[in-house]
Amino acid sequence: MTRIGFCYNQKPDAARTIEGQRGPSAATSGFDVEPSSFSRSNGTRGGSAVALNAAPEILAPDDIYAEWDSPETIVAVERALSGLGEVVRLEATPDFPQELRATRPDIVFNMAEGLVGQNREAHVPAICEFYGIAYSGSDPFTLSLALHKARTKQMLQFYGIPTAPFALVDSIAETKAVRRANLLRYPLFAKPVQEGSSKGITERNYIRDGDELVAVVGQLLDTYKQPVLLEEFLPGAEFTCGVIGNGKDARVLPLVGIRFDVLPEGALPIYGFEAKWIWDRPDQPLQMFDCPAPVNESLRHAIEEVTLRAYRAIGCRDWSRIDVRLDARGIPNIVEINPLPGILPNPEDNSCLPKAAAAAGMSYEELIQACLLAAAKRQGIRIGRNRRGKK
Repeated sequence: MTRIGFCYNQKPDAARTIEGQRGPSAATSGFDVEPSSFSRSNGTRGGSAVALNAAPEILAPDDIYAEWDSPETIVAVERALSGLGEVVRLEATPDFPQELRATRPDIVFNMAEGLVGQNREAHVPAICEFYGIAYSGSDPFTLSLALHKARTKQMLQFYGIPTAPFALVDSIAETKAVRRANLLRYPLFAKPVQEGSSKGITERNYIRDGDELVAVVGQLLDTYKQPVLLEEFLPGAEFTCGVIGNGKDARVLPLVGIRFDVLPEGALPIYGFEAKWIWDRPDQPLQMFDCPAPVNESLRHAIEEVTLRAYRAIGCRDWSRIDVRLDARGIPNIVEINPLPGILPNPEDNSCLPKAAAAAGMSYEELIQACLLAAAKRQGIRIGRNRRGKK
């Protein structure tokens, strides 16, 4: 029977910590990974509804574990993997290298996001490579590249793949230089350059002029201690696109369209912190997504084409989720690439990759297994199915 190592980061319990890290391993739910609006299954949320034009300050402490997974997600993934073999849990704690070396699984299913450093998403794959153990998903280089939004955009530009004009600043002096040189056209949108799950992305990041530019960048620099990406704001419709497979077998799942018309009156067309974590409440859920997105065949083909071009250019493997937004001319532009996509099991949580898979006729278990099977095929590993699954 195939031994499958299952590597993950579990959301922390405030009662305990991991030695040598800022947070613990075991836990209660709370926030979950992107692109969930919030985990309705346990009925909890950090924060409450806020009035429009009174957006919260850019957050750091409350969103530090936004990319880690809840026990519910971990159990669901483990259940799915158990249909393909014997599953060995390998939590990404400081003991992970020793545990990996001791258990020597045939292949590792990796969904660990890490916590600290610009290469945090690459830690587990790099350790697997060091020990010569196969793993699912993208390699360390692609994971580090995709986490850095500006370097990703530079790579996209090299391959001629549309992405919004941008600048990267790491000081107020550089920000003022961008303003003086008129390098970008307003409005702009600012983001911490290497965060996920809408960490640090609120309505306050929408920049109308030079005065707002300096104020917003200053706050992001102070809060997140990393450079800030400035992009010309794309005014068109937004989509998130799941991809499964490798090479000629790679395919785009049904497109997920984001509905900005359901946001509170006066809200900006942004799927950021407020939309994901504040305005979408269990008592008043927002129907934020259409899947399949209601687009004509020409636009669907254009979105799928640019998605696969980006997937291959960045070096994604097995699966990914890629965000696309239309510019003023209706041309699809790549916004972000996530090689470690969110995979919440509860359909009410609006996790976009499982939503797209369901629209393609795949169950949650089939989605998880498709990633592992793609990884196994790519590396020449034969995986059977347990007796409860089909052979």
